[in-house]
Amino acid sequence: MTLLHVIQANATKPPVNTPTNSTMFSQETTSSVSKSTAITSRSESTSVSGSLKSFSFNDLKNATRNFRTDSLLGEGGFGCVFKGWIDEITFTPTKPGVGTVVAIKKLKIESFQGHKEWLAEVNYLGLLRHENLVRLIGYCIESDNRLLVYEYMPRGSLENHLFRRGVQPISWTTRMSIAVDVARGLSFLHNSENHVIYRDLKASNILLDSEFNAKLSDFGLARDGPTGDNTHVSTRVVGTRGYAAPEYVATGHLTTKSDVYSFGVVLLELLSGKRALEEDRPGYEESLVDWAKPFLIDTRRVLRIMDTRLGGQYSKKAAQTAAALALQCLHTDPKNRPLMKDILATLEQLPTLKDAGRTPPRTPPPKFEHHAGKHSSHNHKPTPNSY
Repeated sequence: MTLLHVIQANATKPPVNTPTNSTMFSQETTSSVSKSTAITSRSESTSVSGSLKSFSFNDLKNATRNFRTDSLLGEGGFGCVFKGWIDEITFTPTKPGVGTVVAIKKLKIESFQGHKEWLAEVNYLGLLRHENLVRLIGYCIESDNRLLVYEYMPRGSLENHLFRRGVQPISWTTRMSIAVDVARGLSFLHNSENHVIYRDLKASNILLDSEFNAKLSDFGLARDGPTGDNTHVSTRVVGTRGYAAPEYVATGHLTTKSDVYSFGVVLLELLSGKRALEEDRPGYEESLVDWAKPFLIDTRRVLRIMDTRLGGQYSKKAAQTAAALALQCLHTDPKNRPLMKDILATLEQLPTLKDAGRTPPRTPPPKFEHHAGKHSSHNHKPTPNSY
């Protein structure tokens, strides 16, 4: 573990309750913060990895050209993400096109909940390093300003590539490679050394680099897993409709199997090309899980869920295996869901991936609109970078 140092987050303004993102739900008013952050207010301290760079607000202001609207990559419930440029050695701001491009998340000053998520993000991504987690480069904490600096993911979110109109469909091989990347990232979080529950797996939180390698982003809702003889973590219910495990929504009991359920939903999205939740779909079809389950349990009909945009260009055996795996992940009893390490092993053995490399479309990274809307299962505006 890297050397830790302590920074103080002093706030002069009282916290203000702000509406949560439209995708998020909360059934309790009390909050529970991860042991590793152990922070409940802005006046307390948090441990920050010594490997992170401390940026001045002025430097980040210059890196984004004063947070200009044409530098805006996306906007969420608690802040905005801007594109910026810094020198890769000195980390000082540079002109656009010079140095290294980064993504800079700027927290809304009035958002107390956003501040807690900022702290969680610093805590987890500051200490955890893995090829399938978005890299946190540094942070800024000056007065009421809270910012985070990440590596830039040029192809944006999986959500855009699966659901955005006008974007070339990603191939079957690339979809399954993305599934492997996500499973690898979650398996790393869940291992006995880290024991972290991600809690907010969804297509908009899976970011893609130029080669379509997938990385998990947005650790604001992550929690430490249960310790000792405890089987779960009791917490307020937050998450994204359509992705959250039913037992977690009903009881607030959080386990790594909650992430497994969410992975099953994402795997279904990769297979079907359909959103987890879509109000425009009639009746039970609004929920992708409810719509797909009758097909998943019938091997003769399972291929009916497949995305027609794939044009049949996939291994039927691999598709059936992936669909069966999704069904296991979506089991109503969390005890019957597989572990992420076993899910990863199954996906890595898919016939499609044994002898084939990643085959992304031969197109340049899409130019996402900079006025991206909030992340929402019902909001079809692009969310290019959900850091």
